[in-house]
Amino acid sequence: MIKRYTRKVMGDIWTDENRYKTWLKVEILACEAMAEAGRIPKTAVAAIKTKADFKVDRINEIEEITRHDIIAFLTNVAEYVGPDSRYIHLGLTSSDILDTSMACLLKEAGGIILSGCDNLMDAIKEKAFKYKDTLMIGRSHGIHAEPITFGLKLSVWYDEMRRNKKRFESAVETVSYGKMSGAVGTFANISPAVEEYVCRGLGLKPAPASTQIIQRDRYAEYFTSLAIMASSIEKMALEIRHLQRTEVLEAEEYFSKGQKGSSSMPHKRNPVGSENMCGLARVIRSNAMAALENIPLWHERDISHSSVERIIAPDSTILMDYMLNRFAGIIKNLVVYPERMAENLNKLKGLIFSQQILLALAESGVTREDAYQMVQTHAMKVWDENKDFKALITEDKKICSLLGKEKIEEIFDVTYHLKYISAIFDRVFSSKG
Repeated sequence: MIKRYTRKVMGDIWTDENRYKTWLKVEILACEAMAEAGRIPKTAVAAIKTKADFKVDRINEIEEITRHDIIAFLTNVAEYVGPDSRYIHLGLTSSDILDTSMACLLKEAGGIILSGCDNLMDAIKEKAFKYKDTLMIGRSHGIHAEPITFGLKLSVWYDEMRRNKKRFESAVETVSYGKMSGAVGTFANISPAVEEYVCRGLGLKPAPASTQIIQRDRYAEYFTSLAIMASSIEKMALEIRHLQRTEVLEAEEYFSKGQKGSSSMPHKRNPVGSENMCGLARVIRSNAMAALENIPLWHERDISHSSVERIIAPDSTILMDYMLNRFAGIIKNLVVYPERMAENLNKLKGLIFSQQILLALAESGVTREDAYQMVQTHAMKVWDENKDFKALITEDKKICSLLGKEKIEEIFDVTYHLKYISAIFDRVFSSKG
């Protein structure tokens, strides 16, 4: 079970202080394991656990000379521990520490992100039920199609976020593997028992097989899952941007007192939060591509992935945490205009019922091709001459003879489109959904 983190700030995970603290934890666990195996004295482990410490500034100072972060870290720790420091990092390689600790950091970051998913899903669900039966026009290609409800639109978002959550939960599990198998993965100078001990102490699993590193397909799954999640949020944010357009204005971001929309135009109320979401999603997607490119490395390892991960691990997790929380706020405070939705619904003077007329004519015995032509002829008059579609249909004697006025009235009843909304909600929001 993945632990949910709700209090720790995401940025704290990626500080130098926390990174070195995690390294030290890994090193001490390795010492404990080797002491259990009789390879190093237990008294030395006790001394190491008591004395081991570090200073970020001192590590940076040493690294200026060594040009190697792990060696700089170990050198600084040795300054605190003294002679027993010779037992630290015994039989290990740098990536044993780097990759095992990275698994811890990514797992912890994943817990925060999953809590953010829950928060966003709660906000979407609340709004979906509030507007479950609020009619609006559905659009395809940006053009009016047929009626939907605003709640239905939100239920689709909820269902998608649930998939994102499930996908990312799997990715967190995939990345929660450590390795302590030495320079090329053979355990030549350390036993698999040490790896098992260390991973168990960290809440990780041992990688079944590794080279000098954990294989980067694990990381790629994690970052591509974040990219998909970010893209889903972008999709929702883009919809809000469209709905806030002046010509549409069916919903808009909350505009707080004192907020300014433009330095030159005092009337502006812009969807800046949603635009921000769209921009940040591009960064997370770009980072996912970098993670994919980290998969192929030379032989048992090269260092080309390292610089990339120093950027994309903190950046993608921090940005995703920010996106989830900010977009949840946008959804919670979203201003919805049902009256405007109703107004836009009627803008095409009944054309949105054209499919129902087509289907009814086909069911009456008219070929689909003939029925389509009959309906389209009147539909084009609505477009070109600003006619009322229902009036044109009721004036067509052939259509009336085939369908009857009662059937036509039934077709133009908008509630026809709502009959399965509750069934959809049951599927989406039931415990089995």
